[in-house]
Amino acid sequence: MLVSSTFKNEEIIPTQYTCEGRDVSPPLKWERISGAITYAIIMEDPDAPGGTFIHWVIYNLKTNELPEGIEKKERTQYGLQGVNDFGKTGYNGPCPPKGHGYHRYYYNVYALNTELSLRALKKVTADDLRDAMEGHVIAVGNLMGKYRRD
Repeated sequence: MLVSSTFKNEEIIPTQYTCEGRDVSPPLKWERISGAITYAIIMEDPDAPGGTFIHWVIYNLKTNELPEGIEKKERTQYGLQGVNDFGKTGYNGPCPPKGHGYHRYYYNVYALNTELSLRALKKVTADDLRDAMEGHVIAVGNLMGKYRRD
């Protein structure tokens, strides 16, 4: 189970975590899973006009908690970050087209039985991460928040 202290599952994501606010990652916490060596998070919007849009890729997390505002660089003290569908490293929050209604944003956390080695790749995408995680996922949790721009 994945939770945030700033919004509950299926609630509205506060503006500060979106493109209309400070665009920082929200604080997240999940239960420790027995046998997990690392955790990974992929944040995605399945309601994007062009298909599922990736907002965040972070992996090799050793802890089960992230504070607000993870730095937008590849290497952080918490783990490694890949590139999102904005073409940027790190977190970029909800930013649906104006007047498009509510979009759902899934923060998916994966408990893995290994540390991933993706060093050969310059920019790790969500697909790269999913490929690397194959056969190593021992548990999955998610938190879904909603956001719209008028």
